[in-house]
Amino acid sequence: MQSFDEITFKVIARIRSDFPDKFGIPRQSGLLKNLRSTIVFEPEFKNADALRGLDGFSHLWLLWIFSENVRNTWKPTVRPPRLGGNTRLGVFATRSSFRPNPLAMSCVKIETINLTGENAPSITVSGADLMDGTPIVDIKPYLPYADSVPEATGGFAEAVRFKKLEVEFAAEAQAVLDGTGFAPENLAPELLDCTEIAPDAADIPEVSGAAGVKFPAEKKAALVELLSEDPRPAYQRSADRIYGIRFAGFEIKFQVQGDHLTVVAILPLQA
Repeated sequence: MQSFDEITFKVIARIRSDFPDKFGIPRQSGLLKNLRSTIVFEPEFKNADALRGLDGFSHLWLLWIFSENVRNTWKPTVRPPRLGGNTRLGVFATRSSFRPNPLAMSCVKIETINLTGENAPSITVSGADLMDGTPIVDIKPYLPYADSVPEATGGFAEAVRFKKLEVEFAAEAQAVLDGTGFAPENLAPELLDCTEIAPDAADIPEVSGAAGVKFPAEKKAALVELLSEDPRPAYQRSADRIYGIRFAGFEIKFQVQGDHLTVVAILPLQA
């Protein structure tokens, strides 16, 4: 048997998703049933024969790289955001991205296997929790008889599951959903400022001033699902603060009071 100290992986594909930033990405795969993403294969692996037989399966395992958190060092304990960022647990008892090897896995549903058209072959999936452009190193079919464990226990993650929020849209946000007009002059000045959404978040580009823009209707259900899961960090739960996430080419500004989340503005981002 060969002994390996290090192994190099090839990137076989990249995800195309509506998340340009880490902030706002679902905490786990499978939570957002309406969220669509596309697996686009790298040139070396763009071969329809590699997908032969996949149409008999409903779900996939994606093995991918935490490309934003690649490090040369590691620590035996981490502070899971789900616990407020104050409690330390063993890295192997969590799904933290700060690991000895920056590997992740996600279970997603196959929506369509695209054998023709742009980027074919490709796979459209739902429920992915990956940032746009994330490198994928392997794809495996989900096997219900082996992969499903109904009696499994979920440790601390089960004890701190968050209650879903009720989502509503303020008038100016609803206007963008309906396509009846984006009127920045009707928004409070602070809503047009780029909001610092998390300590490590990238700067948000300035919004465009185009009128008549409309949020994609086919993405509204995914947006509501996303917001109902409360994308705020567990250690940032101010009722007075306006948060912002980038999704599907827009900055979504929202505020949370109790169990209610109100989208106060939907701002188109500059291309």
